[in-house]
Amino acid sequence: MAEHQVVCPPADESWHEIARDWYESLSKSGQSVFYEPSDWASARYVAEAMSRGLEASRFSAQLFAAVSSAMTELLTTEGARRRARLEIERGGSTDVAPADVMALDDYRAALGG
Repeated sequence: MAEHQVVCPPADESWHEIARDWYESLSKSGQSVFYEPSDWASARYVAEAMSRGLEASRFSAQLFAAVSSAMTELLTTEGARRRARLEIERGGSTDVAPADVMALDDYRAALGG
């Protein structure tokens, strides 16, 4: 069976700069190799909500909590990846290259532990 490369849809130029930066960072993050089209759709929705929250005249703690929770679901934090037993390994070079993603159990097994 051939592998299917899922492409990250472009960020919306109307989003707040922070939301756009966050969304664009996803395609450069190791966990994105696992993203399906539905994950990218979720990420776009999170970025839209984040943008609206950042542009609102009043801070909404409830919206912040919802966005933060959705970001966790997309494995965008170290803690979320550890809970999912996912480790991202980056090479030692200064060149920007895709990160290798390895389940921690596979890593431990490779080390004999």
